[in-house]
This record gives sequence, structure tokens and C-alpha cells, in this order.
Amino acid sequence: MKKLLLIALAAGIYGSAQAQKTFNGLDTHIGNLYRLSDAKTRSISPENFTGEPGKGGMATLEQGNARNAARDLGQGWKVNPYIHIEPGKTFTLAEINGSGAIQHIWMTPTGNWRYSILRFYWDDETTPSVEVPVGDFFGMGWGEYAQMNSLAVTVNPGSAFNCYWTMPFRKKCKITMENINTERMTLYYQVDYTLTEVPEDAGYFHAQFRRSNPVKGADFTLIDGIKGKGQYVGTYLAWGVNNNGWWGEGEIKFFMDGDTKFPTICGTGTEDYFCGSYNFDNKGKYQEFSTPYAGLHQVIRPDGLYKSQQRFGMYRWHITDPIRFEKDLKVTIQDLGWRSGGRYLPQQSDISSVVFWYQREPHAPFPKLPSKDDMEVN
Repeated sequence: MKKLLLIALAAGIYGSAQAQKTFNGLDTHIGNLYRLSDAKTRSISPENFTGEPGKGGMATLEQGNARNAARDLGQGWKVNPYIHIEPGKTFTLAEINGSGAIQHIWMTPTGNWRYSILRFYWDDETTPSVEVPVGDFFGMGWGEYAQMNSLAVTVNPGSAFNCYWTMPFRKKCKITMENINTERMTLYYQVDYTLTEVPEDAGYFHAQFRRSNPVKGADFTLIDGIKGKGQYVGTYLAWGVNNNGWWGEGEIKFFMDGDTKFPTICGTGTEDYFCGSYNFDNKGKYQEFSTPYAGLHQVIRPDGLYKSQQRFGMYRWHITDPIRFEKDLKVTIQDLGWRSGGRYLPQQSDISSVVFWYQREPHAPFPKLPSKDDMEVN
């Protein structure tokens, strides 16, 4: 017996040592930043479109968009820090071969943020796993700046979009931006990633946009038709109110793994789901807040002229409490307010959403994006 215990102990020590020895550089946090790994850090930007070692800042004056500003200094002096995307064109922001994960994205797009469509493709897929207007992807669905300070997404002055979702891939990664506007856009951007081994149990990152304006039947579907095994990790809503009074009485519902009429998870109210309470009311006014996991980070108030409706931006990241599903998932939220006599009011709000989840591939086909007119903030 003693010999068996010694063997088991030795095996445990060896296994622990091997685990430490083979750290892949992912899942970094302040508690393990001291650990070294064989992961390779790379970054793609207009100053290094391929991310190759030793290839940054090589643009000549003939090649660079900022050639005029750099004309006295020449190569190596911020010659090509941005790109232009012409109307109706799609630009490949990054194309990466190998195994690894995106760890951070920064960008600052000009123009109408609803009219710039981000798409991400993992490995050999031909349909995107992410298809979202750039503003909504970063929590700015109303096309106006609002500071946002969360773990997964930050938006900083003046219009600096950042995301920190870990996005693993095993063979390749492709990121594109389509400009569906009638005007040329300018984009500064940087994609920071690591090349390393990806765990077998790593799911692929997904994000999908939807909009109903107005909501029909007071029931808004954030996502439907997810098939396979995965976990839901985040919600962003841009909510435009078309009636007086408190608008967020509706419950969010997660139908999973064969649920039909009734869901497995049912919330108690919109502000409750977004980790607030009692109408987000502080002394008779909506109180903006932005925290690591949830926030009402944007409140657009009527200005007495053309901004006649109240509009809100909210996020809820399921970072410590992902919603895991084995076979399928559908998520809805009720569009519910109050009417006279203490009765609920089925509303017809303008709601846009982005949902974020990880799953094994293949993913179910996404519904077609709304038309340009149907995405417009009006």
C-alpha cells in the first residue's frame, strides 16, 4: 500500500510539473503573469499587415497613407498608421495562419458605426462566426460615444474601441470590415494575438447582431437556432423607448437543451438582469454606471429638438457565470412597461442586440443582416 501511495504521489508531482512546464500562454491574469511560455506574441496593424517578426513600420512614402505628414522624415516614421475603406468595399484587416488566439483588438473607425460590418472567420469556415456592426460590437449601437469600462470591452476618449475577449483558432483566422456606407471611412486598428497550442476543449468565439424596430408582440428574440455544445457569455442591448414611463419590466429567458414553452432560466426584470434595480433610478434620474461585468453605460436623453426619444445602452457579461448548453439555445426578452391601473404595458420599442457565445463548430447559419435602411439609427 505504501509503495502505491508513493507511486501516486510521484505521478501527481510529475503531472503538476508537466502542466507548469507546458503553459501555453493563454488565460493570463495577474496571478500567473510570472509564468513563461513558448507562445509567440504578434500584432497586426496597417504598419504590419501580416504580423511577421521584424516587418513593422516598413512602409515607404510611396506606399503610406500618411505620406504627406511623414514627407520630411521618411520610412519608419508613422508612414502608414491607418487605412481607408471605400464605399461598398470589404477590407481584410487580419489573416493569420497557425494555432493561437486573439487577445486584444483596438480600433477607432470614422463614419457611421452601423454601416461598418465586422466579420470573423475561424479555420476553414466560409460563413462568419462574428457578423456585427462595429459600433454594436463595442457597445456603441447608437452611434454616439459613451465611456465604457468593463473587463471584456472598454471604450475610451475620444472613440477608442477595445475588446479583450479571448478568441482561439486552430488553423487560421480572418477578420474583415465591410463599408456599406456611401462615404469612405478611415480606420486605425491593431489586432494583438498569440501563436500557441489551443486546448482541445476550447470553443470558438461567436457574436450575432439583431434588430427589431418596432418589436412585434412585445417579445424580442436576441438569438435563436444555436445548435451544439457551448456557453453564452454576453449580452449588449441598444434600447430605444417609444412610450412614457418605465420601460424595462420585461424578463429575459434562456431556452436551452430542448425547452419548449417555458425556459430553464427566467429573469425577474430588465434592470435586474443588467445587475441594476428599481428602474436604474437615482433621485428621479437614470443613473449611468459601468462595472467589470454589467452596466447601463449610455443614456441618451431628449434634447428638446430632434432627439425626441430616450435611448439606452446596456451590457451584461457572463464571465464568472457562463450559461452552458449541450444541444441548443434560444434567448428572448420581453418588451414590457407600465400602463394605468398598475398594469403591464406590452411595448413596441426599438431594440438592437449583440449576443456573444463560445461553441464547437460548425455553427448554425446566421440570419441575414438587416438592410442598411433597417439598421439606420433614426
